[in-house]
Amino acid sequence: MDLISNLALGFATSLSLYNLFYCFIGALFGTLIGVLPGLGPVATIAMLLPITFGLEPVSALIMLAGIYYGAQYGGSTTAILINLPGESTSVVTALDGYQMARQGKAGKALATAALGSFFAGTVTTIFIALFAPPLANLALQFGPPEYFALMVLGLIASITLASGSLIKALAMILLGLLLGLVGRDVYTTEARFTFDLENLSDGLQFVALAMGVYGIGEIVRNLETPEQRSVAVSKVGGLMLSKAEFLRITPPVLRGTGLGAILGILPGGGALLSSFASYALEKKLSRNPAEFGRGAIEGVAGPESANNAGAQSSFIPMLTLGIPSNPVMALMVGALVIHGITPGPSFVTDKPDLFWGLVASMWVGNLMLVVLNLPLIGIWVRLLTVPYNYLFPAIIVFSAIGVFSVNNSTADVLVMAGMGVFGYVLYKLNCEPAPLLLGFILGPMLEENLRRSMLLFRGDATQFLTRPLTATLLGIALVSLIVVLLPNISRKREVVFKE
Repeated sequence: MDLISNLALGFATSLSLYNLFYCFIGALFGTLIGVLPGLGPVATIAMLLPITFGLEPVSALIMLAGIYYGAQYGGSTTAILINLPGESTSVVTALDGYQMARQGKAGKALATAALGSFFAGTVTTIFIALFAPPLANLALQFGPPEYFALMVLGLIASITLASGSLIKALAMILLGLLLGLVGRDVYTTEARFTFDLENLSDGLQFVALAMGVYGIGEIVRNLETPEQRSVAVSKVGGLMLSKAEFLRITPPVLRGTGLGAILGILPGGGALLSSFASYALEKKLSRNPAEFGRGAIEGVAGPESANNAGAQSSFIPMLTLGIPSNPVMALMVGALVIHGITPGPSFVTDKPDLFWGLVASMWVGNLMLVVLNLPLIGIWVRLLTVPYNYLFPAIIVFSAIGVFSVNNSTADVLVMAGMGVFGYVLYKLNCEPAPLLLGFILGPMLEENLRRSMLLFRGDATQFLTRPLTATLLGIALVSLIVVLLPNISRKREVVFKE
């Protein structure tokens, strides 16, 4: 009965006209940035954070969540029609989706993507409703040592699951932790890494850093790809699936949903890892694996279901433990902190309208996305003809205005510009910025829980090993790091990510 009453509260919250409007705006923007190559949900959410200041927290979170899972829908449109993934999670969809389009089955591929995503979104919403509250209740038993160990495990997991070099991922984590320490010490008020600049006494602003590294950095990077600026698209029709095709996509959709729901919870996982894992699984289970890459409908159904399920289940650790599992969730944590809300175990009980309103809005948003994606395909595709030399300067101007509006500080705009250049340098060095953002968000929390633990232990660090849960979490983190550094595992990991 508690679940039913909680869901009733959630739907009452999410179905108010005010929240329905922002759910629609989020779904619309998500689809838009999923279609347009070169943006993506991280950059867009970073740019829109300042807009959420004047909104109610539940409306802000509903809109930002809609942008995230909406991008999973929108990215499949251009991936299928023109072999140009608008969002990184749609790279896998392009493998078979584009081949289906070349065979005159673009409508069927788009319908498969939309239906699979909607089913996955519906199931994952129920999954969150069932498992998030018990996890939050369990986490209420955690003390500072357990939280410290859990954050260490999260950071190590994000390193092992990050694509590219492990050393570079570790360097990004450490750099993010150092950037999170800029400002005054909470306990002693001593300035750290401020270089006697008063503007840095309160630390680097999260919005400026995120918008610079992801927003401006992505814009500069995409200016190097002029081949993505002129696209020809043919007319799409035939959206109805036959009974045989429907039966073919049902098992991949079910498997992709389950796989995405589980992998989305893992730090560093989420939609991208889920879609790749689903494609690999479907190819391995197929009776005709040679068909994959040549227009297999299973190659669209599985990954599209998995990336939507992974996108939504990644909310579970963020809402219940306060630990972001990917860069988008790190931005969500930033949005909550901006509104004076601390995500964590008490979030579910202290802010039930916000938590359950967000859960219910995911189902409402997924229903909106089906309507937005299938009938309006022609409109989304025409947006690809917008010249980048108009689009990107406008984005930079709005980003600068947004960052300035946070504290009315030109220093934050300069930080954003500097981080934009830094983000571009990271791209040229093949360094993934996601671990940096996770380190920046978790750094202050990691330090606070470590120092509280040391006060509790009276300076005896060996006490971490006397608490069973803390020792177990730290042990898992250490073993994970050692295993992934083994030569054989490291080589296999590189092959998997290369594929």
